[in-house]
Amino acid sequence: MSSERDHQQLQKQQHREQDQIEWRRSQVLELSSQGQTERQIATILRVGKTTVHKDLAYLSSQAKENLKTHIQDKLPEEYQKCMVGINQVLNMAWSIVNKSIGIDDKIRLQALSLINDCNKYKMELTTNGVVITDAIKFVQTNKEKLTTATSTKEDSGKESEEPDYDEDKDQLEEEQEEALNRTFMTLSYSML
Repeated sequence: MSSERDHQQLQKQQHREQDQIEWRRSQVLELSSQGQTERQIATILRVGKTTVHKDLAYLSSQAKENLKTHIQDKLPEEYQKCMVGINQVLNMAWSIVNKSIGIDDKIRLQALSLINDCNKYKMELTTNGVVITDAIKFVQTNKEKLTTATSTKEDSGKESEEPDYDEDKDQLEEEQEEALNRTFMTLSYSML
């Protein structure tokens, strides 16, 4: 009976500790976004600079993972929805333009203007879509290269004459991050 109570108390304590960590990380993120340095954040929150540094590293890692998930999962779906919606608007606008009875010229011109706008948006999505697709392929290709390189090195058990993939891994991770940042910036600008 007491061991069950001890277990429940331990779980409650772990839950409180996790809540405190999440609260602290949210504060670290907020203060960092306000331009505070790690030392300033540590002073404000009354924690060690190392704790703030680790929280920022964790938050950075989470942000990268969220961005990868967004690019690989959410973005293609939203892109497809936009293209389908634009095509539906185009079909409706063309049906208005092609109606011969009961439509005056002003409405036809408005429909043609809408068709023109839809084609512009479609072109923007198509050209930006290529950038997004290239970024996704780049990330996937480099992940596959890293996975292949790691498994090959582990399987051999002896020193290989192939190049050292640890050095290349850092470079590939930097390139992936740069590609994701470029894609994110492209997306941000295209949404403006």
